Amino acid sequence: MIDQIFDKIARTVNRRPKLVVGIIGLVFIVALVGMTMIVMETGTDTYLDKDSVEGIANNQYTDTFAADSLILIVETSDPLNPDVLRYMDRLEGDIGQQQNIASAASVVDTLKSMNHGVLPQSKAETDAIVTQIPSATRSVLVPSNVLTLMQVKLMEGLSDDTKTATLNNIQSLVDSSQPPTGVKVSVSGSPAFMAQMKSEMSSQMGILIGAAMVLMVIVMGLLFAYVNYRFLPVVFVGLGLTSALGMMGLAGIKLNMAVMGAFPVMIGLGIDYAIQFHARLDEEARKGSLDDAVYMTITRTGPAVMYAMLATSLGFAAMFVSTVPMVRSFGLVAMIGIMCCYCVSLVGIPAVAHIVHYKPKHQAPQVCYAVGEEACTTLPTSKKSSWSYGNFLTGTSVKIAKNPIPVLIVAILVAVIGFQLDPLIAIEANENNFVPSDMPAKIQMDKVTRVLGATSTADFYVQGARVTDLDTIRWMNDFQDYELSRHSELTSATSIVTYVIAYNGGKMPETQSQLNAVLDTIPASVKDQYFSGSLRGVIKFGTIKMEIPAELDLKNQMEKDVAFLESPPGITVQPVGSFAVFTTLIGGLSTSKDEMTILGFAFIFVFLALVYRHIHAISPLIPIILIVGWNSVMMYVLGISYTPLTATLGSMTIGVAAEYTILVMERYSEEEERLHDHIAAIQESVNRIGTAITVSGLATFFGFSALCLSSFPIMSNFGTTTLIAVGFSLIGAIFVMPAVLSLMGDLTEWLEKRKMRPQLNPGKPGKTEATN
Repeated sequence: MIDQIFDKIARTVNRRPKLVVGIIGLVFIVALVGMTMIVMETGTDTYLDKDSVEGIANNQYTDTFAADSLILIVETSDPLNPDVLRYMDRLEGDIGQQQNIASAASVVDTLKSMNHGVLPQSKAETDAIVTQIPSATRSVLVPSNVLTLMQVKLMEGLSDDTKTATLNNIQSLVDSSQPPTGVKVSVSGSPAFMAQMKSEMSSQMGILIGAAMVLMVIVMGLLFAYVNYRFLPVVFVGLGLTSALGMMGLAGIKLNMAVMGAFPVMIGLGIDYAIQFHARLDEEARKGSLDDAVYMTITRTGPAVMYAMLATSLGFAAMFVSTVPMVRSFGLVAMIGIMCCYCVSLVGIPAVAHIVHYKPKHQAPQVCYAVGEEACTTLPTSKKSSWSYGNFLTGTSVKIAKNPIPVLIVAILVAVIGFQLDPLIAIEANENNFVPSDMPAKIQMDKVTRVLGATSTADFYVQGARVTDLDTIRWMNDFQDYELSRHSELTSATSIVTYVIAYNGGKMPETQSQLNAVLDTIPASVKDQYFSGSLRGVIKFGTIKMEIPAELDLKNQMEKDVAFLESPPGITVQPVGSFAVFTTLIGGLSTSKDEMTILGFAFIFVFLALVYRHIHAISPLIPIILIVGWNSVMMYVLGISYTPLTATLGSMTIGVAAEYTILVMERYSEEEERLHDHIAAIQESVNRIGTAITVSGLATFFGFSALCLSSFPIMSNFGTTTLIAVGFSLIGAIFVMPAVLSLMGDLTEWLEKRKMRPQLNPGKPGKTEATN
């Protein structure tokens, strides 16, 4: 059936090449429209599945209680100068009148409240009032003698677009506020951080794609000079990438940091497929007519590259098991991208060849880059005395095939070390470390953190039938006291309980009616921060500054405490906010990276067994497993942590390495069937396609290397690991596969001899011969 499909495709391209090119052009136009629909995505939804139990609870908490804040950093030589204070008072009033602003507060409000509602008129008056402010409060209002802060709280439940619009309004106000001489005002906070991250991502996407395409042009110019129209593969990779982007927009797939990392991966793999089709077309055009060349290219190389592409796709498909949304989106977009590049190149390059009346260059190529059945049959034989890369590969592969055990022992030993080291590799889940260190919003946020110290909280979301029941309020109080007594990382606990006790003379109400009366006396502006109606509430624990792994340990312990203390019937308590999101992320990466790798192995095994149905079909799986182990060794040595991107390395390596190892296995099968000698088949296989695989690997290598140019550490580190993976994939295909195939060949010969033995000697050994 596969042969019939490719036969029809080849005949259609030969008969109607202009129609094929026209269809590709139409798809390109539709894709351009789809590209305009692509939307940027940052924040919680990229790390936490919004449809999971944790995601639903976190979204409810965010919509109800989590109000983002902007921090205005006012830098001056004297933050308590009367002119500076009057300026801040005016700016604060203007900001408070803006839409979607809940409140604006600074040292100005405290000074006015302690001075009969008006600002002090002189520096001496100001200093006198400041000395009366408690030191803890003063350190927050005026954290240093060169700056002060203004906090602007946004309304709860605002969409990202609304937050961005509000941020722009505030920035415009600041820009036109005419501060006194020597005063500098910067806008910081989570909304500013997210908005600038989106802006940086937009510019990075263009840089990454542009850099990858430039590198592809260089590769084609250097390595593909023996063919006419050498840059044609770059054109069709560009068309394939555009098609993939268009499908993203039309399907509503959002752009995040992981998806950005998939673009160079698409280009690197897509150029590989295009090279195979162009090289095979050029080779066949040297043998006969262009129609025959197109037919052979599509019907012979088409299936071979398709199987390699499907194997790579299975590696990406394994990412769907991850609990981290951005990892799943990386796998999905990468699959879409390589399939688009494959399909466009399969029909596009032969169709264009017809339209331009393609003719190969006169000189015979010294190397062959094509793959597939009967490819590279016209490769010239090099003189034995001259050194060439092809001769080096061939000679080395024969030596390995004759002595496979030492090679495999070393390879397996390194892989085992890698699998032992893998659990020791750190997992990075701090979003602040994913972005460029010189991003202005990051610099400002780091400045606020240095001045104020840790500002994060460990929030717990309380929901149920009656959050305001006396039993629930008492349990919340016991829970707060219990946690503060057990965990030194917690510095404070604030909830509606805090204000109930404060408004009831410092003690807990004894009856439900007393509690209801106290709740009625608490201002609505205070109550709304800690509970909504009678169904939802929040407890906010202040924490010391901690790394994400320490937060994960704390969260796990606190969840156990919740279970131990047994909340009232119908009441659920669970962590939410950044405390839950990033700790859940690190846990999800830890478990899903191994699950993705194991599932990738399983997918490849089933794929090879179904497609090839022979014992040597499992041979590609052995070097693939080893390569995954080698990757871990290099990550540990280089000090590269696991992130949402590098966590995909195992399953992505499986997909990339599968292509090269499957191509070697396919050529080996073809040569072994022709020569009936597995050592000779290994020699001929590497001789014919060793250089082709190396060039394909180099093309992929250069495509992936564009990731290293990213200013986002999460992507540049991913680029480094993918380059390592491609290099190891080539080593596995060219040097480890001959050793594996040699052992498989020995095993096959032994099984065949054992199978034939009963047929040759049906009776007892030696008796038949004596009778004859």
